[in-house]
Amino acid sequence: MAELTYREAVAAGIAQEMERDERVIFLGEDIAAAGGVFKATVGLLERFGPKRVRDTPISEQAIIGAAMGAAMTGLRPIAEIMFSDFLAVCWDMVANEIAKARYMSAGQMTLPLVIRTANGAGARFGAQHSQSVENWAMSVPGLKVVAPSNPADVKGLLAAAVRDPDPVIFFEHKGLYASKGQVPDGEHVDRLGTAKVLREGADVTVLALAAMVPRALEAAERLQREEGISATVVDLRSLVPLDTTTILAETVKTGRLYTVEENPRLCGWGAEIASIAAEECFYDLDGPIVRITTPHVPLPAADALEDATIPSVERIVETIRRTAG
Repeated sequence: MAELTYREAVAAGIAQEMERDERVIFLGEDIAAAGGVFKATVGLLERFGPKRVRDTPISEQAIIGAAMGAAMTGLRPIAEIMFSDFLAVCWDMVANEIAKARYMSAGQMTLPLVIRTANGAGARFGAQHSQSVENWAMSVPGLKVVAPSNPADVKGLLAAAVRDPDPVIFFEHKGLYASKGQVPDGEHVDRLGTAKVLREGADVTVLALAAMVPRALEAAERLQREEGISATVVDLRSLVPLDTTTILAETVKTGRLYTVEENPRLCGWGAEIASIAAEECFYDLDGPIVRITTPHVPLPAADALEDATIPSVERIVETIRRTAG
């Protein structure tokens, strides 16, 4: 095991797959010579050369169009969209072309491509560079959606995404790039569509994703220490496929379900999970399903306002304390 930062794990995962399979190529804005705007791809150009690691023009449509064409002709491209907000610029290609090509060709065509993008708030980048848009991708049939919370999952899930025959949107959280964790040495490949139970509890079940995972874990420790409330914390890791087996099993154990979501409240991923839980295990619930979310507002750039908008450890603790009975 080696201790890597989240951003180093990105480069390690890409390098592992490029070393293993010469069909894997990597393209995006400033990903080669500059090593990425978040320094998550440092060293890849020097290791694999300009034919496989390519800087592109400042055009999301060009990046996604080139990746789609490459995937259609036998390569396995990784494309970077610098900020997830910029997916809006090329969303027609992602949602109407890439997501539907396999279906519309009756399975004659696969698009094994990964779109990596930096997601989420915390860096004071303002309303157009701080959004959590994983629920956009979750709503489109034909896309797989992954959002890791730690370096080991970054490397393992990125490898799994590259090897998958379908298009995967891989959301890396900007606020986690500097975080550190143990990452397995050698080849490390995880499995898409599997949640992880990070903490076992008896009273409440808390579901979280990406940067909300460490906050949920810290809140769980505080609840145990201050209130005697024992919380299970589940890292979803993947929204499509969604590990409903783990979600429902952990919900039934405690009878109380909470989601901690950075995406805006309206139509967030927690709404879908709440619907599934209410349908599948309604009579096992001891109280209403509670969603702890960002309000349905554009994100402010001011530090105090942004902090007040995104779910905090304090808000998670207070909400569970108030509603857990």
